[in-house]
Amino acid sequence: MNITCTTEKLKNAVSLAERMTGKALTLPTLHAILLTATGKSIKIRATNLNLGIEIEVPATIEVEGSVLVKGEVLANVCNHLSDATEVRLTLDHDNLTIQTPQHTTVIKCLPSDEFPTLPVVEGDHIDIKTSVLQEGIRSVYFCAAITDIKPEIASIFIYSEENTLCFVATDSFRLAEKKIHVKAVPEISKILIPFKNVADILRVLDVAPETVRIIYSRNQIAFLGNGLYLTSRLIDGGFPPYQLIIPKETLTKVVLLKQELLNTLRLSTIFADKFFQVAFSIPEDKKNITLSSKNSDVGSSVSNVSAAIEGAPIAVEFNLKYFLDVFQALSGDSVVISFTQPNKPIVVQSVSDTSFLYLLMPTNR
Repeated sequence: MNITCTTEKLKNAVSLAERMTGKALTLPTLHAILLTATGKSIKIRATNLNLGIEIEVPATIEVEGSVLVKGEVLANVCNHLSDATEVRLTLDHDNLTIQTPQHTTVIKCLPSDEFPTLPVVEGDHIDIKTSVLQEGIRSVYFCAAITDIKPEIASIFIYSEENTLCFVATDSFRLAEKKIHVKAVPEISKILIPFKNVADILRVLDVAPETVRIIYSRNQIAFLGNGLYLTSRLIDGGFPPYQLIIPKETLTKVVLLKQELLNTLRLSTIFADKFFQVAFSIPEDKKNITLSSKNSDVGSSVSNVSAAIEGAPIAVEFNLKYFLDVFQALSGDSVVISFTQPNKPIVVQSVSDTSFLYLLMPTNR
C-alpha cells in the first residue's frame, strides 16, 4: 500500500473510527482500525460489534492494499500532523509508515485476517434530512434508561404515523416524545436504537451530509451518505404502550416564563433533600405558583413564580433533576404545565411548539 491523502480528512475519519473500536473487549483485533486503499480512496473501518463505521476518504493511490493498526495509536499520531496539508501512508511488510515533510512515524501492524466485516443491512429504507434525525433523537434521548436491565427502554423508540416521524424515550420515571412532520415517510412500526450507541451516532451525524439514507431490518440499522456507512445493532423487543399513560384530561394548567422557572428550579437545587425533591403548589387565590425545597442540613427555599393559572389548586412533588433535564428540549419563551391529580404524571410542553411532550411522574411519599 502506498497512498497520499489530505491530512485533515484522514485525521477526522480516524478520530470518528477510533471511537467505535472495542476498547473494553478482550479481542485485540477490535481495538484496531482497518485501512483499505483501492480505486481513488482509502476506506477507514472500525467496529465494537454493537456499532460499526466505514468512512471513505479521497486519496491518490499508487499501490493498493490494506492494513490493520491499533486505533488509539493511529488516532494519536494523526492528531499531531496538523502542520502538514498532505500525508503519505506506506506499507512495508508489517510496518505502516506515516510521513509528512516534518515527521516520519512507523506503526507496527496487526494481522487483519480476523477483522470482522460490517453487517450489510438489507430491508426497508427512508431518505431523511440529517437535521431532522438529529432533532428527533436529541429531543428525547436524555430520558432513556441507562442500564440494560430492561433493554426495550434503554433505547430510542422510532416509529411513524400519518407523515409524522415519532421519537420516544423513557426510563419509567419520565418520558419524552417528539413528533416531526416528514413528507412521504414510509410505515415504520418499530426501530429501537440502544441508548449506549446514541452518543456516537449523533457524533457521526454531525459530519454527515445534508440527507442520509436509513436502512433498517429487525436487528440492524445503517446510516449512509457521501462515503459514510454507519451501522448499529437494534434491540429486538417491544416498547411499552406509552400512549396509555398520557393524561387525557387536565385538572390545572399553568403557563410560566421558561427562564424564570428555570432560574427558580436551579435555586431550589441548593436546598434539595437527599431525594432531590421540589414541591409545586398552587394556592386558592391562584395568583402564582410556589416552589419549595428543604434540607435539614442546609436550609430551605420558597419561591413564588408569576403564572397564568387555570383550574383547581394542587400540590405535587417532583424530582428536581428530572425537571431540569427537560429544558434542553423546550423551545420558545413560555412553558405550559398540565396537572391532573397529585399522584398522576404532569405534562410539560412549550407554548409555541406542541410537537414535543414531556411526561414526569410525581415523587409524593
